[in-house]
Formats: sequence, structure tokens, C-alpha cells
Amino acid sequence: MRGGAPAGNPLRNRMPPVQPAQIASIYRYPVKGLSPEPLPGVALGVGQTLPADRRYAIENGPSGFDPAAPKFFPKAYFLMLMRDEWLAGLHTHFDDTGNVLTISQNGSVSARGDLETAEGRIAIERFFADNYAAALKGPPKILSSTGFSFSDVAKKVVSIINLGSIAAIEEFVGQPVHPLRFRANLYVSGWPAWHEFELLDQTLGIGPVRLKVVKRIVRCAATNVDPETAARDLTIPHTLMRHLGHNECGIYAEVIAGGSIAVGDTIAAQEPKLL
Repeated sequence: MRGGAPAGNPLRNRMPPVQPAQIASIYRYPVKGLSPEPLPGVALGVGQTLPADRRYAIENGPSGFDPAAPKFFPKAYFLMLMRDEWLAGLHTHFDDTGNVLTISQNGSVSARGDLETAEGRIAIERFFADNYAAALKGPPKILSSTGFSFSDVAKKVVSIINLGSIAAIEEFVGQPVHPLRFRANLYVSGWPAWHEFELLDQTLGIGPVRLKVVKRIVRCAATNVDPETAARDLTIPHTLMRHLGHNECGIYAEVIAGGSIAVGDTIAAQEPKLL
């Protein structure tokens, strides 16, 4: 001590400050199996998904889905990347103001339609029927129901991927792994690899928003598809099983307190410290 004051720790003083976890990116998926759409920010409601996330699905043969009494159906009833990797070769955009889905290929618009009108749905359905008949089990049909989300789980959740865990998977496979293979809503930087698994049953805070972590995400063959090339070029679930003894990556969380979040926001434990 000098003059009654404790001496600083010279080693600690040279260490870079620990950065809190942050939202690196936010995505929604208006049509199940089709393109992710980045968002700079979003408002989350209690017990809800991201607005318009998985708002629509494309039925692949009769499913029995009833818009008047919607209920959860396994994704096998719909067009999906787990089986239909060619979907990744389509570039789609959904315009909320007019409910218009635009499908482009090789820089040119291939189909466009208002998914809330019969004519618009028919235009999109015809595109798939005319171009991908061999991949279909029956007539393709646009499905939706007010307030319903065609998630892979029955509960309305927000999916979260830890970019640190993606880096660990890259070490496993020896090559870059595009994070969008995992089709998450929130991508988080600043967590060590697999830290998300320690958060089960905990509450995360992002500004006024509170997210209760409820479940690990079991990965399927959709993660094997490169979102840029549409090539099925990796075996992510098998790789996870071989290295970790399970095929899980990412977590689901329920919104228990709503509000707005944005890219760059810090993610903190409700108590007692930053994660």
C-alpha cells in the first residue's frame, strides 16, 4: 500500500475488459423453409414469437391443418430444408405492408403474390407446382392462421444461437460454418462455447425484455445445408453427436416481459451479473 491506498494489480490492469454478451444479429422467417430476413430491431410481445416469424408454411401434400382451429403439426407436412435443400436456392422477401412474398432466382423475380389473397396464394403455389413437382407429395398450398406460428415446437418461442458454439463446431469440422444454417432469431456474441446450455430455466434480460430459457434445440439435417449454395455439404447433427454425445445447439426462450430489442443490445442475467 502507498499512502493508505491499495496498489493496483499490474496484471489485471493489462488485461482487456471483459465484454458483455450482445445481440449480434436478429432474423425472422416469414415463410417456413424460405429466406431469413435480417432486422435491425424488433418489438417482442409476451408469449409471442418475433412478429411474422413462421407466419406462413407451404403444405406439401394434405396435412389436415385447419386455419379455424390451428394446432401444431410436425414440419414433415411442409416444405422444409431438412428434406428440401433446394429451397435455399430461392431468394425470398416478405413485405409486411402488403403481405407480398417475392421469390427471385438468379437475380430475376420468378413469382410474386399477396399471401392474404386467393390470387396471390395461387401465384406462389403455381410457382412451386410448376417448378418442383417431383419434390412434392401433393398440391402445394399456402397455410396461415391469425396469430399462429409454424414453429418446430408447439410453444411460441424465440430461438437463440451462441456464436461461440458455432466457432466450436467450425473447429470440429475444420471449415467455416455459416450461422444461418441454424435459422435462429437471435445470434449472440460474447458467450463461451456451449454457455447457452447453462442457462436452462434462467431468465435473460435485454433492456426491458425478459426471456425465460425453456429448452435446448435439437438439430436436424436442415443444418447440413449451406444457406448460400443450397449444397448439402456437412453432417452437423452427426458431428455434434460424435464430439459431444448429443445433437443439440442453441436454446428456445419464452418472452415473459415484452419490449423492444435491437442489434448491439447487451444480454444480461436478470440477477445478478452480466452473462
